Amino acid sequence: MGCGLQIQRRAMSKRLLTHRLIRKIGAVFFLSVILMGVSYIFTTIYLTNKHFEERSQKLNAELANHLIEEKFQGNSPFLEDGTVNKPLFGDLMHDMMAVNRGIEVYLLSTKGEVLYSVVLSHDNPNNPAQYVDLAPIHEFIESDGQKYILGDDPRQIGEKKIFSSARFNHNGKEGYIYIVLAGQEIDKVSSTLFSSYFMKLGIGASIITMVFVLFLGLVSFWFLTKNLRSIIHTVKRFREGDLNIRIDEAEKADLSILAVNFNEMADTIEKNMEEIKSVDVLRRELIANVSHDLRTPLSIINGYIETLQIKKADLTEAEKDKYLDIIRASSEKLTRLVSQLFEYSKLEAKQVEPLKEPFAMSDLAMDLVSKYQVLGEEKDVKIELIAEGKLPLVFADISLVERALQNLLDNALKFTPKGGRISLNVSATKDQVKVGISDTGPGINKKDQSVIFDRYRQSKKNSNQEGVGLGLAIVKKIMELHNTTIQVISTPNEGSTFVFHLPKYQVSGA
Repeated sequence: MGCGLQIQRRAMSKRLLTHRLIRKIGAVFFLSVILMGVSYIFTTIYLTNKHFEERSQKLNAELANHLIEEKFQGNSPFLEDGTVNKPLFGDLMHDMMAVNRGIEVYLLSTKGEVLYSVVLSHDNPNNPAQYVDLAPIHEFIESDGQKYILGDDPRQIGEKKIFSSARFNHNGKEGYIYIVLAGQEIDKVSSTLFSSYFMKLGIGASIITMVFVLFLGLVSFWFLTKNLRSIIHTVKRFREGDLNIRIDEAEKADLSILAVNFNEMADTIEKNMEEIKSVDVLRRELIANVSHDLRTPLSIINGYIETLQIKKADLTEAEKDKYLDIIRASSEKLTRLVSQLFEYSKLEAKQVEPLKEPFAMSDLAMDLVSKYQVLGEEKDVKIELIAEGKLPLVFADISLVERALQNLLDNALKFTPKGGRISLNVSATKDQVKVGISDTGPGINKKDQSVIFDRYRQSKKNSNQEGVGLGLAIVKKIMELHNTTIQVISTPNEGSTFVFHLPKYQVSGA
C-alpha cells in the first residue's frame, strides 16, 4: 500500500513539474509577444510621425520663399524707423493660419535673434532676447529643402520642429523668415489624436494578439514539446524496466544534448548493471571456491588433531611428527589463502595507494632470483636472470612490484615440472622497462588465457594444482595501480610467458 502511494506521488510530482514547465514557457512566450506588439505599436507611431513630418517639410519647403516673394514686393518687413512692420506680420500670420493653424512665422536677424512673431509676446522690453540656431537653417537652405532637418522651436525651448526658411535682403535690411510647420496647435491636436489612436490600436492589437498567441501557443507547444514528450516517454519506459529503449536519432533531435546524454547514461547504466550481474556471479563463484579452499585445510587440520587426541597413546613419535607436519602445512596454506583474500580485497576496494619511487629493476630481479633459486633446487627447476645491458631506473612502488613478481614466480614454480627452467627477463624499451617471466610448464589453452587473471579462474587442465586462484588476480590489480597491463603469451606444452612494462624514471629538467 505504502509503495503504491509513493509511486502515485512520484507520478503526480512529475506531472506537476511538466505542467509547471509548460506554464512557464507559455507565460514567457505570451509576454514576449505582448512586448513585441507594444514595441511594434510605438515603433509604427514613431516612424509614421517621422514620415508625416518629412513629407510635410518637403511639401512646404518653398513656403518661406513664396512668402518673401509675395509679401515683400510692395511692403517692407521694417518701417522707416527700423522697427518691425508689425501690421504686415499680423496680416501675414492671419493669412497663414487661415490655411494652416499649425504654422508659426518668425522674423530672424542674421544672428538668429527672434525680432518678431505674432505668437510671441514682445510687450515687455526686459524679456531676454530669443535666438534660433542658424546651423539647421543654413543646411536647409543649402539643400533646397530636400533634406529632413529639424530646427529650434522658439515657443518651446529645447524642442525640435520641422520648418521652412529663406533669407531676405530688402532695402539693405537682411534676415531670415523662419516658419515652424508644426506649432503648438499641431502638438495639441496630435496629442489628442495620438491618445485616441493609441487606445484603439492598443485595445485592438491586444485582443488580436491574445487570440493569435492562444492559437499560436497551442500549436507551438504541441510542435516544440513533441520531442520533449518523446524523451519523457522514453525515460518513463526506461524507469519501468525497459533498459534497451533509446531515443531514436538523438543527434538530430531538437533537444539533442539531452537526448544524447540520456542515451549515453542509459548505456552506462545498462553496462553497470551487466557488470553488477557479472560481479554477482563471480562473487558467488568466489564464495564457493573460498569455502572449498578454506574447508579443505580446516578439515585436514581438524582430522589430524582428532587423530592425535584419540590415538595419542598408540602413535609412534615418527607418526606424531608426520601428522604435525601435515597440520603445519595445512595451517600455512590456510594462512596464505586468508592473506591473499585480504590483500585482494584491499586492492579491489582501492584501499592501496602506490608509493612510487625510482629504483633499479635489475637489483630487485637479482634479489628475487637468488631467493627462488633455493626453492628451484628443491624441485630440480633452474631459475635464471636475463638482463640486457645497463638498465634505467623505473618509477613504481617497489613493494607492490616485488609482490607481483613473487606471485608470478610462485605460479611458474608450481607449474614447471622437474628439470624445467624459469627465466626472469628484464630489458629496456624506448620509454619503459620490460619485465617477463617465462617457464617451461604445460602452457595455457587459448580460450583460458583471457580468464586466468580473474578471481578464482584457472585453466581446467591445471585446476587441481595447489594455490591457483588469487595470485594472478592480485598481479593484475597491482598493474592497474601502475596504469599498465600484464599479458600472457602461451602455447600448450611449450610453456608460458607473462609480460608487463613499467615506466622509466624521468629526471626533472632532463
